[in-house]
Amino acid sequence: MKLRLKGNTIRFRLSKTDVSIFSENRYIHETTDFGNKVFTYGLKMSENTDRISAEFLNDAMIINIPISVSQQWTTSNQVGLSEEMPLSDGKKLYILIEKDFQCLDETIEDQSDNYENPLASKLK
Repeated sequence: MKLRLKGNTIRFRLSKTDVSIFSENRYIHETTDFGNKVFTYGLKMSENTDRISAEFLNDAMIINIPISVSQQWTTSNQVGLSEEMPLSDGKKLYILIEKDFQCLDETIEDQSDNYENPLASKLK
């Protein structure tokens, strides 16, 4: 699972295995060890929400996704989920969760577990 942060935008990209684990366990997370602290980030299917939302507690960023939305996404060809979460100061936090496609250009990154890029057939 990949995480990209830029300003008030959070973007998760999940491989086929990540989506499968999330579907089965209703939760997936990764950690980044900074030596003196460990940062955890993940996705959780939640019965207690009707919208995608984020929380940051105890050095962990967790995105809560309604179960019905999660199940639809994990069992279909739907590429992504998104939400604009209003913040108390009038700003918004943009949350994107996507299935990770294989890149169309040359890369040294192992992409064997990524989804086939729908544009790949157009380049052949």
